[in-house]
Amino acid sequence: MSFARTDQSLVARWWWTVDRWSLLAIASLIGIGALLIMAASPAVAERIGLDQLHFAKRHFALLPVSIGILFVVSLQSPRNIRRLAVVGFIIAIALLAFTFVGGVEIKGARRWINLPGFSLQPSEFVKPTFAVVAAWMFSEHRNRENSKGHWYAIGLYVLVVGLLIKQPDLGMAVVVSAVWFTQFFLAGLRLFWVAAGVGAGAAGLVGAYIMLPHVTSRIDRFLHPQSGDSYQVDRSMDAFMNGGLWGRGPGEGTVKGWLPDAHADFIFAVAGEELGLIACLVIVALFAFVVLRGFSRLLQEGNLFVVLAATGLLVQFGLQAIINMASSLELMPTKGMTLPFLSYGGSSLLALGLGMGMALALTRKRFTGGDT
Repeated sequence: MSFARTDQSLVARWWWTVDRWSLLAIASLIGIGALLIMAASPAVAERIGLDQLHFAKRHFALLPVSIGILFVVSLQSPRNIRRLAVVGFIIAIALLAFTFVGGVEIKGARRWINLPGFSLQPSEFVKPTFAVVAAWMFSEHRNRENSKGHWYAIGLYVLVVGLLIKQPDLGMAVVVSAVWFTQFFLAGLRLFWVAAGVGAGAAGLVGAYIMLPHVTSRIDRFLHPQSGDSYQVDRSMDAFMNGGLWGRGPGEGTVKGWLPDAHADFIFAVAGEELGLIACLVIVALFAFVVLRGFSRLLQEGNLFVVLAATGLLVQFGLQAIINMASSLELMPTKGMTLPFLSYGGSSLLALGLGMGMALALTRKRFTGGDT
């Protein structure tokens, strides 16, 4: 793609202001994800009686939509990003509430809404939109006298986390909480309340362990593998050991034939077996690069809303990747969370396009200092 610097078209101005290195890293993750979906999903589909390319077809049908969303959203100004996030958040919250009356129950959780040919998970869209809305609330509190932005942000946080816990989706609630707390800290939260927040989070996790059986089971199995079924994690570790340094080659892995979520939650294990340790380190480096490169672009940013919103989106992206990879490597209790742009998952893929599109838009160069 080539544009003259004097070209004032929307796409040309986007090309000269967007972070092209981050674009390249995201494109690399998308390409690796496409390779892994083709390698991992046929075995899973065949095992459950579907057409071998069932998951691959669905992934590649939604991938152009996700890329299109990322591109269109990254063209927008911070003001338009804020408007988009507010509208998206209202819709996502309404759909999240609807899951309790019209949602589909799977494994004891109501997180999905069945649409023709597609299962929608509203909580995936709550994550990026709430990060931007919360950033707006926090920045308004700092920039305007007598603003009650902090209280609005706290009220919305309680609403979101309450709905997520009721589903229940503790992992999503933890991610949303971590992102919201990071933004609140950057917005000037006093150290006393930082300590209180850490204590409340620890107490919440202890309470979840005591009151939620599935949380108790996962933590017990992590601390004492012999106490319960650790089949998926064991097979995941087998995959990494089989792969060695350079891997067995794309499509040559065997563990995916027995690993139930090889195309989704444990796709990093497929990467370990078929592509090897070096490729896994490259994947980790790409995720780290996107996050750190985004932070570096914010160092000279003077708009508090932009700093808080972009930080929230980048922390969310990196934290989701860490949780998925750490679960696959038995470094933490398992949590059903997709690896961004690599795992199969329609709602996740579309929401990632939205979230990273907003992050790219907010980290674009702005020479006037205005809300352009």
